[in-house]
Amino acid sequence: MITLQNARTNNLDGLDLDVPRNQLVVFVGRSGSGKSSLVFDTIAAEAGYQLNETFPPFARNRLPKWTRPEVEHIGGLTPVIVIDQRRVGGNARSTVGTITDAWTYLRLLYSRLSDPYVGESTHFSFNDPAGMCPTCSGLGEIVVSAVDRFLDLDKSLADGAVLVPGFGNAARWYAQYIKAVDIHTPLHEWTPLEREALLYGGDAAAAAGWSVPKDYQPVVERFERIYLHTSDNLSDRKQDAIRKFTRSTTCPECGGERLNKAARTATVHGRTIGELARVELTEVLEFARQINAAKVAPVVEALTARLEAMVTIGLGYLNLARPTTTLSGGESQRIKTVKHLGSSLTEMTYVVDEPTVGLHPTDVESMIELLERLRDNGNSVLVVEHDPAVMRHADQIVEIGPGAGAAGGRLVFQGTFDELRNAGTPTGKALAHQRPVKPNPRPANGLLMVKNARRNNLQDVTVGIPLGVMTVLTGVAGSGKSSLAQELVTQCEAVVIDQKAVSASRRSTPITYTGIAPAIRRLFAKRNDVDVALFSSNSKAGACPECNGLGVIHTDLAFMEDQEVVCETCHGQRFRAEVLAYKVNGHSIADVEALTIDQAIDELPEAAVVKALQQLSAVGLGYLRLGQSLNTLSGGECQRVKIAKELRAAERPTTYVLDEPTTGLHLDDIDMLLAVLNGLVEHGHTVVVVEHNLEVIRQADWLIDLGPGPGRHGGTVLFEGYVEGYTDGTTPTSRALCHGA
Repeated sequence: MITLQNARTNNLDGLDLDVPRNQLVVFVGRSGSGKSSLVFDTIAAEAGYQLNETFPPFARNRLPKWTRPEVEHIGGLTPVIVIDQRRVGGNARSTVGTITDAWTYLRLLYSRLSDPYVGESTHFSFNDPAGMCPTCSGLGEIVVSAVDRFLDLDKSLADGAVLVPGFGNAARWYAQYIKAVDIHTPLHEWTPLEREALLYGGDAAAAAGWSVPKDYQPVVERFERIYLHTSDNLSDRKQDAIRKFTRSTTCPECGGERLNKAARTATVHGRTIGELARVELTEVLEFARQINAAKVAPVVEALTARLEAMVTIGLGYLNLARPTTTLSGGESQRIKTVKHLGSSLTEMTYVVDEPTVGLHPTDVESMIELLERLRDNGNSVLVVEHDPAVMRHADQIVEIGPGAGAAGGRLVFQGTFDELRNAGTPTGKALAHQRPVKPNPRPANGLLMVKNARRNNLQDVTVGIPLGVMTVLTGVAGSGKSSLAQELVTQCEAVVIDQKAVSASRRSTPITYTGIAPAIRRLFAKRNDVDVALFSSNSKAGACPECNGLGVIHTDLAFMEDQEVVCETCHGQRFRAEVLAYKVNGHSIADVEALTIDQAIDELPEAAVVKALQQLSAVGLGYLRLGQSLNTLSGGECQRVKIAKELRAAERPTTYVLDEPTTGLHLDDIDMLLAVLNGLVEHGHTVVVVEHNLEVIRQADWLIDLGPGPGRHGGTVLFEGYVEGYTDGTTPTSRALCHGA
């Protein structure tokens, strides 16, 4: 057993628990109930901390940092491996091939067997000068000016027809150069040659009869000199201009292969390495199995093992050139598990965060088999999960709750799946409740057209997205749902509400993010007749001078782990003592920051503050504390914070795209999510959701299903219409809807 006594990490309420080892144990409970605090912040953190302590200080400082949990006793731990949902991220040079090391093995293979011989493996690396394409520096793309966005043809130069920044008063700028045209004439009345002369100068200016001096700078040349041909650190303003007035295009020299000519033309068994980067992993695996040269046998063995692991885990539809930045959270998580599939280690503790994220109901079984494989190899597998299918296969289920935040943190159930269904707990009750298909879908008030989409595996898809309703995009993992959503964003200027961190700053809180901080400070200043600056922990007037308003003191201990302790002056309250003496309704400013959102709604007498907080409460975040750092939020919580902000701030009808908003949501919280999405629609917005959860799919006004399979086997539209009309059982999604998988 893993034994815990009096666990108090975050909201855990003095929890005592025995978790069986060498079993598949699933932890359930409402969002914010304390599941992650127990599994990740207590069990995994203590195991990681104790393992790190076995290394010398120099090595320990370079290992992942673990914060020791608040727990009286914890025993029975084994080394821990955490497989979370954080996207593998990376930069423009990071691909599926590089992140999994498959590309490393393939480069090594080509460096030994290619015809003609090119050189060492670095000569096949697009991240090394020896192998990268000189034109695009190994990126496969170049940035070019989007000249079609530079001018407003309905305006004259005097009215601001030149849209790109950097010209000041364009009329005055060009009046000194261009004498042949009237700066007050709209550009659509100019001849095409005159517009070309304005943009490019040179031969076009001469052909148009313009007599311009040598220092004349046409629009395109000036823009590219200021924004593209500069080596300094770009300001936010310049980056915004680049995003607005440029586009990426495939490198004309390497055609997107990223490599130089020698690496692009060398072959092994008649295939170039660039070809293999673009085909599906299943095809690369077939290629690797055909190579039987003894001198590269270890390389082939390592490459084959890595590719087989990725195919086994359901990623065979990816290709090695796929940028890691385009992977979903579920795909990222499965990429991370690849390294563990062939491991000979036993008696490990695998801690897995919602492994079914990004998986279609028909794909969940393969993930469950993987978890059971890890367990059967002699390991303990602890899974935080909301999917009933995973619960059914658990050796034991532990439910934490009953509510969120201060209302959670307690053990409410421990036992089997069958016992849970009859336990009367929040999860037990939710398992007995299944929503029917929405009986009366809302009518659309128009269509957004996505035309001829060919992104990733999309097969020239043209589809209409109904306006003013909720559309759900479905299909198996890799079928093209996210690609279609990205095309919608690109072609129709939709707004993405994703699960990326709301803020990287530890000072950012629900108070600052929602914009209510000034109102709270003004309330305190008015009630106490003092300066408003006193009530900001970021100002010298109000912040504790010892910790500068952070509440903690950070000490750099060189080669040892950095130390962070609660400030002894303000005791973590962040403000000067004299500031804390000022009260509103008996609360100091620090007391207010310690309130939960729901408590603050009841206790703060300021209408503007309450209205903003009610938006957060409406998306199920009432348990967050006003002063809680936003960098402690989960992906699902971040997404809901953004939804709340949009509910408050959006002034005109907008199209919103949400990628798997049920991530991290308890079955019982889906009603809350649906109410939030319906709230967006009722405000006149259009909502497009990429989702696998059947409860959400059944509530769609319109359904678009892609498939039939992943990768090259998908990318086509299988169905467009009302959910109730998709019950023929001929596709994975329709079968799941029929059988309630």
